[in-house]
Amino acid sequence: MANGLYDAGREGFLGGDIDWDANTIKVALIDAADYTRNLATHNFWDDVPGAARVAVSGALTGKTKVGGTADADDVTWSSVTGDVSEEVVCFSDTGGADSTDPLIFDMDTFSSGMPVTPNGGNINFVPNASGLFKL
Repeated sequence: MANGLYDAGREGFLGGDIDWDANTIKVALIDAADYTRNLATHNFWDDVPGAARVAVSGALTGKTKVGGTADADDVTWSSVTGDVSEEVVCFSDTGGADSTDPLIFDMDTFSSGMPVTPNGGNINFVPNASGLFKL
């Protein structure tokens, strides 16, 4: 598998439904044993089963967009327990139902640390220095 943008995320950016600066953007640790991603057909957060969601961040901070590349500050999930996590999924949290939260990207390779086995401690998400994704 490789990192990828969901088609729905691309459409959301192009249609103005996702605003990287203004929207609440979150990332989640995902157990691939409970989720088989489909970048073409999965549109919203409810396409990721609850059993696959190991930890969800708060809103990303320090978001930037330079030359079409989106980036944000590193994320720390606190006191994580649960299944081994092989992926990170990013979505725009609309504040409504999961069926209204567009998926943006799925990442299984970044600077280091994947897969990760939660042990009750903190888990840090440190994306590649080149950013999270490029449109």
